[in-house]
Amino acid sequence: MRAKRETAVLTVAAIRRRDSRVTEYLFNERQQIFTMPAARKARVQLSTQLTRALRQGTPVRAVLDPLPGVIRRIEPLSPDQTAEFERERPPLEKPDRIVRLNVAAIDPATFNVVDRYLKFPTFKLCTKIVPNYKTAKKIFDFCAKQSCHLGTATVTPCIPFQYVRDGCYARAHKMRKIITERYGYCCEKVFSFANQGNDTLAVRADKWGGCCVTWWYHVTPLLRVRFKIGPFKLVLALAIDPGMFDKPVLLSSWLMAQENTACAANGHVSAYSIQPGSAYAPANYQGTAFSTDPAYTATNATLIAYKNLTTCP
Repeated sequence: MRAKRETAVLTVAAIRRRDSRVTEYLFNERQQIFTMPAARKARVQLSTQLTRALRQGTPVRAVLDPLPGVIRRIEPLSPDQTAEFERERPPLEKPDRIVRLNVAAIDPATFNVVDRYLKFPTFKLCTKIVPNYKTAKKIFDFCAKQSCHLGTATVTPCIPFQYVRDGCYARAHKMRKIITERYGYCCEKVFSFANQGNDTLAVRADKWGGCCVTWWYHVTPLLRVRFKIGPFKLVLALAIDPGMFDKPVLLSSWLMAQENTACAANGHVSAYSIQPGSAYAPANYQGTAFSTDPAYTATNATLIAYKNLTTCP
């Protein structure tokens, strides 16, 4: 099923000019990049409303058309609705750092080694890490089987891996629940950002028809996994992302896959950040603040809304 128009309460992360004709509108609660309708009157009205919301830091109710990535309507919220929105998404306390990145310069032999390169304080919050790759693959396979399109899900709601235009934050949070509660291992989140200049995360959705998908951020669970390579014992960082891959992959591979310049000439990862598993979505364009979803309210609503959608037209 193609994505129909959806209505959601969102906060504006940024408004940025892509070129002389196109302005992009980014929301913290949506990874997809949106633009305006063709009609000038509608563009002017929507732009005014979104610029005000960004300046004041207030949420709005947005009507979105996901397939073309167009904003159709913006409505203000009442004070009570705003308070409810903020109450359900408390901020993450003490978020970890964001790191600027040149993916082309990554050395996979060292980059993925947790103790040597990935020295994030977040890792000190949990010590029960995955003992081997076999276990990591078992976790991945269980999560992948929860995909809505397969009809094999044993968790509720199912996880719409078949729809990767948006919803990574909800898929990641549901997987985090599985990893920590079913398997009992640490689960951090890795966020990638296209938040510098004209950068865009660009991926070819080869698993779902081969169309190109672009985002301004992406997030998935990150596992620390023990490996024994010859005489060496290492702990490596593996991304768990069944929407993009068929197995756990090194963090470096996950980042590299988001720079598909055949899909977007400006496909580039500006930065990445590793946060506690409780982080849900960015709370600003800089990637220095995050919201949480402790009751899985936003998570479940998004999974249900996307369960019957497909990525490629």
